[in-house]
Amino acid sequence: MKPFQDVPGRCGSFMLRLCAALILMVPWVTCAKTGDRNQPMHTSQDSVTGFDTPNSITTITGHVVVTQGSMKATGEYAQIYMDANTQVARIVMHGHPAHIEQLDDNNHLMTGEAPALDYDNINGIAVLTPNAVVTQQGMGDAHADKLTYNTNTAYFTGTGNVSATYLPKQKQGANARPASDASVAAPQK
Repeated sequence: MKPFQDVPGRCGSFMLRLCAALILMVPWVTCAKTGDRNQPMHTSQDSVTGFDTPNSITTITGHVVVTQGSMKATGEYAQIYMDANTQVARIVMHGHPAHIEQLDDNNHLMTGEAPALDYDNINGIAVLTPNAVVTQQGMGDAHADKLTYNTNTAYFTGTGNVSATYLPKQKQGANARPASDASVAAPQK
């Protein structure tokens, strides 16, 4: 998608700011599966260096896979930050791209990709930079230089080269007629 071009003498820059503001105000209604962060976190990688002590950082490299409940993150390199209670507080992952995916309570899949992924495991906030893409099954996608996604509330923000696609809600049943057809049809007597 080409970036929006401001045309001299037109209200293009106003419209661009308005569109960006609207994108940021419309929250998607998909939240992470309830209870995922209460599940054990598992990692697999080629090598690991670090400590399992309070306030420490562990570095994992090579074919990194981190799972917790329905959440799965993959990349080539990650740092795992432990808090004062030796709980995973944050994961910073890099890849070509780094990838995260998670189901919501309705089993719809949310995916995110970017070269860098900073996931706050305590608050459920993922920050993807640069050239980030977040896709929600059946809802659409968002692209930006930086996307921040709250897995608890489904609130997201995007900054820099923001674009989004919102998918229409699918009609139920094979014989469903578009609303415009129904409003034109003559009433039955």
